[in-house]
Amino acid sequence: MSQIDITAPETSSSSHGWRFWAIMTSMAVASLLAGLDATAVSTAMPSMINDLGTSQGFMWIANSYLLTTTAFTPIFGQTANIFGRRALTLFAIATFAVGSAIAGPAPTLAVLVVGRAIQGIGCAGLNTMVEMVVCDLVPLRERGKFMGFIFAIYAISTTVGPLVGGAFASYVTWRWIFYLNIPIAGLTLAMVIVSLGALPKGSNISPTSLKRVDLAGNSLLTASITSILIALTWGGAEEPWSSWRTVVPLVLGLVGIPLFLLFETKVPEPTTPFRLFSNRTSLAGFWCAFTHNMLVMWILFVLPIYFQAVLGFSAFKSGVNILPTAAVCMPFTIVSGIVMSKLGRYWPLLMVGFAFFPLAFGLFTRLDESSTTGYWAGIQILGALAIGIITPITLPTILTPLPESDVAVATATWAFMRGFGTIWGAAIPLAVFNSKAESLVAARLGDDEKARALLSHGGAYALAAGGSVYSDLGLDDNPSLEATVKEIYVSSLKLCWQVGLAFTLFGFLLTFLVKEISMRTELETEFGLAEESEKKSEGETGVEPEPSPIQTP
Repeated sequence: MSQIDITAPETSSSSHGWRFWAIMTSMAVASLLAGLDATAVSTAMPSMINDLGTSQGFMWIANSYLLTTTAFTPIFGQTANIFGRRALTLFAIATFAVGSAIAGPAPTLAVLVVGRAIQGIGCAGLNTMVEMVVCDLVPLRERGKFMGFIFAIYAISTTVGPLVGGAFASYVTWRWIFYLNIPIAGLTLAMVIVSLGALPKGSNISPTSLKRVDLAGNSLLTASITSILIALTWGGAEEPWSSWRTVVPLVLGLVGIPLFLLFETKVPEPTTPFRLFSNRTSLAGFWCAFTHNMLVMWILFVLPIYFQAVLGFSAFKSGVNILPTAAVCMPFTIVSGIVMSKLGRYWPLLMVGFAFFPLAFGLFTRLDESSTTGYWAGIQILGALAIGIITPITLPTILTPLPESDVAVATATWAFMRGFGTIWGAAIPLAVFNSKAESLVAARLGDDEKARALLSHGGAYALAAGGSVYSDLGLDDNPSLEATVKEIYVSSLKLCWQVGLAFTLFGFLLTFLVKEISMRTELETEFGLAEESEKKSEGETGVEPEPSPIQTP
């Protein structure tokens, strides 16, 4: 039996100085910067393709960003212990701004993809450093309420992103998505320069410090992620899933990841130490983070197709229709973090959150052309409850069994698992949708060559993403064919939700592997505020109260 401290930690928010709140504010703005751009491109992509005059390789506008965000996340965790939090946070913001400056005026698709890839490197740093800095400043028991606030801002920005992207694409130009990032990045950079000056400095760049960077391991990881993403991009669209051009890179990528973990056991300062997975709670927490982000992306990926292809809404209106997710997700993310801090317990919240996901996905399978606004908005609320409750919980679940010295690498690995989940959260439903649509198009539109040609080989998704299904097919005067096309979309989307339901159940079962462990109430880190460290050394910190234990299995 284990004892769990349910006494609220003595450290209160009011005891923190102005430097603490300045850092928290700058981290919140950095989170907004990373989140808004991550999804704003989705609704603006058809305009980008139209302006740049090509549709070849358009998927890499999004995939190049996902690739570098995921692949570069672990290296930020390892190098943060070498060069310090401040230097890497500044580097991440500057890199993101440079990528935005390249993508905004991009004259060709290739230049746009390069800009997006550079943005992804910056985003990897932003996502990792924000959480790492919070962990350095606040004891584990108290982190929930601060992380809940920052996660809520990130959740809002990612959910509102499609609306912003659709608005710019419809009323100004898609290029403003990237132009807007530059002044926000400038503001964030100035705030970080001022606020993070209170944090300890790391090592200067030198041959000695550079030798500590796990370049070989990170190169292997990047190659593996690239190989997987190539397979997922080609599969079901440019190449059949059975083609060697799809199978070979997928197998190489999936084999490369365990080889990377094996290689890490031989490195003096590994990017991803194997000890992070040595206890069942942290291991389950990593997979919960992966599954959670995969399901979030699943909802944000599949719902717009439903709104645009089945209900006939524009890309902008589709972005508006996803707002219930943001409206509910934000407050529950904050509340969940506060409850965890007050109770000192993470497992019940994790289980309750994952219990809402199967309920939401099960109801999503019933969506069709006759579903009412109240129905699809209500289901979104259930899904948003799951998203909000879980969002601030997975990282504390991972960190609680681990020593504070592993905060940097564990946070980076957690961010990597979230990014990896995002990739699969778009790839799996896309593969399922394209495969089902392909078979239904061949079976039900055999006599209509134009419709069959436009909807085959990934065309059904491309038309839905552009919000131009029925105008491109010319179905205004053919209600019978329009009804058939809608049935194809409804059936294909239903299968997407059914497959997603299996993953929600997997996530729920994962929570039973998590063990409840007492959360630390003291901060033990060499990267915290200098003034806090001085107070601690002078004995100015309060005495930890006697816990009021409860017994749990």
